[in-house]
Amino acid sequence: MTGHTLARLPEQAELDGAIRAAGLKVTSPRVAVMRALADLPHSGAESVFAAVRHDLPGTSLQAVYGVLAALTEAGLVRRIEPAGFPARFERRVGDNHHHAVCSGCHSVQDIDCAIGEAPCLLPSDDSGFAVHSAEVTFWGLCAACQAEAAA
Repeated sequence: MTGHTLARLPEQAELDGAIRAAGLKVTSPRVAVMRALADLPHSGAESVFAAVRHDLPGTSLQAVYGVLAALTEAGLVRRIEPAGFPARFERRVGDNHHHAVCSGCHSVQDIDCAIGEAPCLLPSDDSGFAVHSAEVTFWGLCAACQAEAAA
């Protein structure tokens, strides 16, 4: 085994355990997608596909969409849909965080919820809904785009 392979063994066991605990069968595409999202949070399906196709040459973009759907349904991945953008995916689940989207470069960053528990915002009129979460998207320019604009 190479040093690179040895370094991935604990991560592999952790990923396998998380996938099994979610009630899913451990497959190479599921593990590869989870790894890709650890390295590339807030990625779209096409970016995930580009990241995994070297290790999984027989996979397709449609297969990646299927894996992302299964992982999202199982609660291992969160799907976010900023207005005007294709869906993006992340592994940060189980908390009530929000996102900031750069209107220049379209990067997405996590923003922790001020309260920490869902829902961190309550509507003035819930229209009879039992609110369980709130999504907030902050739009603006990231630090790099601000610096570029100033230069």
